[in-house]
Amino acid sequence: MTVPVPHPYYPLDAVIPNYVPRELSTPAILATFTVASVFILSAAKIIATTVNPRIKTSELLTVLWFALCGGIHLILEGYYALNWATLPSSQHLLAQLWKEYSLSDSRYLTSDAFMMIMESMTAWAWGPLSFLLAAFIVTDNPFRHPLQIIISTGQLYGNILYYGICAFDFLVHGVEYSRPENYYFYGYFVFLNSFWIVIPIALIASSIKACGGAFAEAKKAKAVGMNGSAKKRS
Repeated sequence: MTVPVPHPYYPLDAVIPNYVPRELSTPAILATFTVASVFILSAAKIIATTVNPRIKTSELLTVLWFALCGGIHLILEGYYALNWATLPSSQHLLAQLWKEYSLSDSRYLTSDAFMMIMESMTAWAWGPLSFLLAAFIVTDNPFRHPLQIIISTGQLYGNILYYGICAFDFLVHGVEYSRPENYYFYGYFVFLNSFWIVIPIALIASSIKACGGAFAEAKKAKAVGMNGSAKKRS
């Protein structure tokens, strides 16, 4: 019989093999994440405005969003996808960041199958594609909106499953994965993840509108061309 290793995660009887408490404090971990995010955003802004000095503010904000997504997906979630089995025992900086976040969702430390598959998909698909999409927006590439719909739909779908499975386990099985302190559940679990609900919805709506407008213009141009050809023949 496996004896649960003492840990601060919920449920308290969750089995987390080889668990080692993190060495860094919460402020240090949050500060590191903030500095890394600011670096990514600053680099993306400099590159975007250099390549396209006339880029609109709304487009620049979208570039910054996908640059940040690319960094988080590829680096942070990519680390999890590669090291999920040894995460509890590791003192790597990214492992300690995951240990901090896991106080709001212990599934990241219990070798949960959904987490491993979902994070792998997010890291290796949405990570690189987010950087590609940022480049498409800066260069006004015609494939920008189709790719934006694909990535945003993937992010939204992943978060719906993420929230939904957790809610099902709580409502049906009475299992809680977050510590009882409000700042873990509402701060980490709800607030941080809500960005990947609200923003993708807005971007999907924007891209659908843009695609619809493009098809309408193409249809109108085609109709005008056909009318012009008919008049010439007559």
